[in-house]
Amino acid sequence: MQPESDFMTLLFVFMLATFIGIGAILRVTPLLHTPLMSLTNAISAIAVVGSIIVAGADKYPVWIRILGAVALFASMTNIVSGFLITDRMLKMFKTRQGDKS
Repeated sequence: MQPESDFMTLLFVFMLATFIGIGAILRVTPLLHTPLMSLTNAISAIAVVGSIIVAGADKYPVWIRILGAVALFASMTNIVSGFLITDRMLKMFKTRQGDKS
């Protein structure tokens, strides 16, 4: 039998992770933005797998399954937009056929 987690402890961990994440992202130089975006896409892929498990399982209450579906939507939006932004940034560095660079 698993012990139940305290709500305040979980809220504290969530808030701490939020502040640490914001602090880490704000200190990243623009040069490292694309590799960082690839890393966040990998983390979002893990969140997609977890949210599919939660949203698709009948053993959870409806409100938890709805939160799983919202998490699935948010993670997929992050992944797709991350790849689109990365692709657009990489196209900026390609030379045109007529250029002599």
